[in-house]
Amino acid sequence: MSSDAALSAPPRHDAFVIALIGSVHGVSHFFHLLLPPLFPWLMPEFGLDYSRIGTTMTVFFVVSGVGQALAGLAVDRFGPLRVLASGIGCFVLAGLTLSRANGFADLMIVAALAGLGNSVFHPCDFTVLNRNVSVPRLGHAFSVHGLSGNVGWALAPLFMTGIATAAGWRTAALAAGLLAIPALALLLAGRRHLVDATPPEHQDGRRASTAEILRVGPVWLCFAFFFFLTTAFGAIQAFGTPLMQHLYELPLGIAAGTVSSYLFAGAVGIFVGGFLARSVQQDRVIALALSAAAAMAVLLASAQVPAGAVLPVMACIGFLSGLAGPSRDLLVRRAATARFGQAAFGRVYGFVYSGLDTGLALAPLVFGGFMDSGHYGTVLVGIALLQVAAVFTALKVGRG
Repeated sequence: MSSDAALSAPPRHDAFVIALIGSVHGVSHFFHLLLPPLFPWLMPEFGLDYSRIGTTMTVFFVVSGVGQALAGLAVDRFGPLRVLASGIGCFVLAGLTLSRANGFADLMIVAALAGLGNSVFHPCDFTVLNRNVSVPRLGHAFSVHGLSGNVGWALAPLFMTGIATAAGWRTAALAAGLLAIPALALLLAGRRHLVDATPPEHQDGRRASTAEILRVGPVWLCFAFFFFLTTAFGAIQAFGTPLMQHLYELPLGIAAGTVSSYLFAGAVGIFVGGFLARSVQQDRVIALALSAAAAMAVLLASAQVPAGAVLPVMACIGFLSGLAGPSRDLLVRRAATARFGQAAFGRVYGFVYSGLDTGLALAPLVFGGFMDSGHYGTVLVGIALLQVAAVFTALKVGRG
């Protein structure tokens, strides 16, 4: 299929591409949590404390963030499918290496391999979707892409801890590595139905250089948008449970349930956001959704919300944050195609989405000090401020 043909592709073709890329994206999010569910087994096995075992996730996100920007270059040069296949291959190696790990150094290698594999997915996935899915269905494509990632996050702890409890952590690691093989086979089997070649020219007949791309303000604004948004998400993901325990004196199970409600409602928001993104301006959807989410975060920070209402308020924050997801991805597409055409998809998405890994890596460091000093409300106010900052960057991109 040619790139032009993709503009008017039949629904069946679009559904195939969306399902294929959604499935491999779910695998990438699964491998975000290759190591953390096994911490209770790995720590006594290798004599590690929380600080040392935690550095494995720092390595994961640093490698993923740096690798994501570099992966964008590879996508535009070699095509997204080859790069995507190599990323899944890294996941297979990470699982197999973990199953034979003999010390902390091996765990660091596993984290680096998983981070390297994760780095390719956003520039590859979004390049494939933009080149192969009809424009009217891109909102739904981005919605499914986000939903599949949430499913991967949800399944990983159940899969890893279930197998580790029944058969040991090495078996769980081996099973995770083998799980990536069907995803690789599925990708290779479906590659003949996808546009993979990078268009050789920019709109004016000249291929834009990476230096030119990085001199464009909206590209940096998109990076900042992802950084702000995912730093806020990372804070909730890391500290949501103890925040609700300390601010509202909720039992551990209920406090953890508020974070689960946030994540589940976020998935629902992503689904609904796929319909909104195709019918209205993306920057306005983002601004309204994130502004409302920020207001609710400030409300929670006041510690005046009735204990019984904390869970639904957290769910509302998650829903509103998810609602902005598909519009966010379309906004980045608009910023890329308006200036550089399809030939720069990989580099634009690779650089912009490295802001996601940067935010997730820094969130525990930025907000951990506030948690240690007992300033729990300040953490929620900080989350709200980050969401407001994301709103301003999105509006600037929309006007650009």
